[in-house]
Amino acid sequence: MMSDTTFSRLASFIQEYIYNHNWTELRPVQIEACKVIFNTNAHLLITAGTASGKTEAAFLPILTLLHENPATSIGVLYIGPIKALINDQFERLNGLLKEVDIPVWHWHGDVSQSQKNKLLKNPRGILQITPESLESLLINKKHDLVRLFGDLRFVVIDEIHVFMGSERGCQILCQLARLLNLTQVQPRRIGLSATLGDYSMAEEWLRSGTEELVITPKIEVEKRQIKLAVEHFLILPLNSTGKTKSLSAGFLQSELSKAEEAHSTEKKIAKTAQRGVDVDELDVTAYAQYIFNLSQARKCLIFANNKSQTESVIASLRRIAVDNGQPDIYHVHHGSISASLRQAAEIAMREPDNPAVTAATLTLELGIDIGHLERVIQLESPVSVASFLQRLGRTGRRGEAADMRFVCAEDEPLSEAPISEQIPWQLLQCIAIIQLYLEERWIEPIKPLKYPLTLLYQQTMSILIAMEELSPAALAKQVLSLPIFAAISQEELKLLLRYLIDIDHIHRNEKGNLILGLAGEKVVKKFQFYAVFPDNQEYIVKQGTTEIGSIAMPPRLGNLFALAGSSWEVLEINFKKKIVFVKQVEGKASIYWRGGSGTIHTKVLQRMRQVLFEDVEYDYLQNNALKRLETVRHFTREVGLDKQNILTIEKDKCCIFPWMGTVAYRTLERLINHFCRESLEIQSIGGVNPYFLTIKLAKAKITQIYPEIVSLCEQRISAENLVSSSEPLATQKYDEFIPQPLLCKAFASDSLDMLELRQQVALWQ
Repeated sequence: MMSDTTFSRLASFIQEYIYNHNWTELRPVQIEACKVIFNTNAHLLITAGTASGKTEAAFLPILTLLHENPATSIGVLYIGPIKALINDQFERLNGLLKEVDIPVWHWHGDVSQSQKNKLLKNPRGILQITPESLESLLINKKHDLVRLFGDLRFVVIDEIHVFMGSERGCQILCQLARLLNLTQVQPRRIGLSATLGDYSMAEEWLRSGTEELVITPKIEVEKRQIKLAVEHFLILPLNSTGKTKSLSAGFLQSELSKAEEAHSTEKKIAKTAQRGVDVDELDVTAYAQYIFNLSQARKCLIFANNKSQTESVIASLRRIAVDNGQPDIYHVHHGSISASLRQAAEIAMREPDNPAVTAATLTLELGIDIGHLERVIQLESPVSVASFLQRLGRTGRRGEAADMRFVCAEDEPLSEAPISEQIPWQLLQCIAIIQLYLEERWIEPIKPLKYPLTLLYQQTMSILIAMEELSPAALAKQVLSLPIFAAISQEELKLLLRYLIDIDHIHRNEKGNLILGLAGEKVVKKFQFYAVFPDNQEYIVKQGTTEIGSIAMPPRLGNLFALAGSSWEVLEINFKKKIVFVKQVEGKASIYWRGGSGTIHTKVLQRMRQVLFEDVEYDYLQNNALKRLETVRHFTREVGLDKQNILTIEKDKCCIFPWMGTVAYRTLERLINHFCRESLEIQSIGGVNPYFLTIKLAKAKITQIYPEIVSLCEQRISAENLVSSSEPLATQKYDEFIPQPLLCKAFASDSLDMLELRQQVALWQ
């Protein structure tokens, strides 16, 4: 039954909306949010699973208060991470507010100027915006800000886990502090997230620079049914003709027995394998066929860890569909696909009762409404438990079980391959991430940035542009008053300002005040200045006048490349305008992106080690995954990896298995590089972060490495000692405008961790 007390407190138009949409009850998260918003002045952190009603939990009570006591300016500021999510929420809120006079505005690059002008003329209601567009307002509408936000009541920050621990999230906190300084109005903040591990860190982030406490209601988690499956494939080496070698009948039969729909192609593959003929004659692999069967005739989302994987898998699925006379229901959705094609994918996914399959990167990991999904497929392992949960939450709505299938693939290791290459890292990571959630409900904590230097540059310049002219002391006071720069000292800011004057980004006029310099004008006058993430200076790809997407570098004229799941031939390249004109062609083509990666937590690596050495069978492992795990468990015990972290792979070469996360691994690599190269006469250091590290020695004995690392960890070596004053550290957008001493300090603080390294080395065997 509906909670009478809470329901009766809501505005009448909301009560009517609830009745018209046949809600039988308010969800627990909505009831608890109403209590906090109606009965306290605190900020609110709403943490609940995907599709649990978080948006309504925030807006039902907010809109009630706004309806009862209308604001004289914009009353609610909603900040979202991507335009698609804002557009989605815009439609949802408009539906809720259809019968009442509370306007909803969305403001980003795709919104017409005429719509923006209407808001500027009569600012009220709800404004939905990205951090970049809010930065633009702070700079370009400085004289209107009090009129726009003078009676701001609430700030809603959606998907706050995306913002925390990033310069973009720090940017939001700066913007809110700047608005407070201008308007002297402190709105209540509401954060929404489905995947937070450490609530206290999120609460601290949300309340930054304010006096009010943050309340996080404890919501009893609804028990969800989860269907999980993990399968693994060995990709066989190419034969002399360049085709995949034929697969054994036993191997293929194992694959086909697990496929969910019988299909004539499967029988052809099995017969072909028995004859010993190349499977590639059918232009299909067991890996691609398995994914095709998992997604066939379904509403299905395929998550990949980079753009190249999305393109490759959709191209393969399309070929299989064509070979079998099946309709083309396949789409690609990532940041380099044109907005129109991304929207087409979203519309296809929302259309009821029609199957559609979309391969995406994290662009569809967030809460965009894509209707009723039957299944999520994850290629390889997600980088984190948080990402796994976000993706799992896209399915299992309407009371159905959440259905997520992991599909891992690796090149079949040669018997003479190094130990590190004979371990299926992605399979181990999949299992570790699943187990950490199933066993502990653990999610990675998000470490705050201490030195967001790209943001420091941007906010310094942004404040100066908005104010036009400031004394050095006044500029320093405004910048250092922003809570996010608490770790930046006056001397460090002075160092930055002097450097910016030297490179003419800032100019000192005859009065001794600071104004924008000529070199700085060239940077800040571009619309890309509003963003702290790097510009993607990619080439726009067009078929006639239709935009397909973009690629990093164009191939030569006449060459083919893949984009949006199709193959294209280059007809013409306009290098000045960065446009590639193409025509669509048949056949398979190369893909032009580098793979992405992320930060993996130490706890994931530790759980991977446990997976490798515990005698446990996980019931979600399919036949091939189970066999591959059994094989690698036997192999690693045989070589002694269960008893030590450093193994000899050649007479003068060893492999270190640190079992520590990305940051600690990076610290270990630098420790060895800075302090062991000469003492151990190291010829080369290699490896793959965070899985293994390889070291080749000239004369020293491999047995010396472990005691040397332990000894170094016992010394008073700081992270700053591992950073060279001359090395190139400019990796973020505006780092090239930051003096080297500050870059060194920031890298040591935010990218290295000696304490964690010491703790992990102490656990080595």
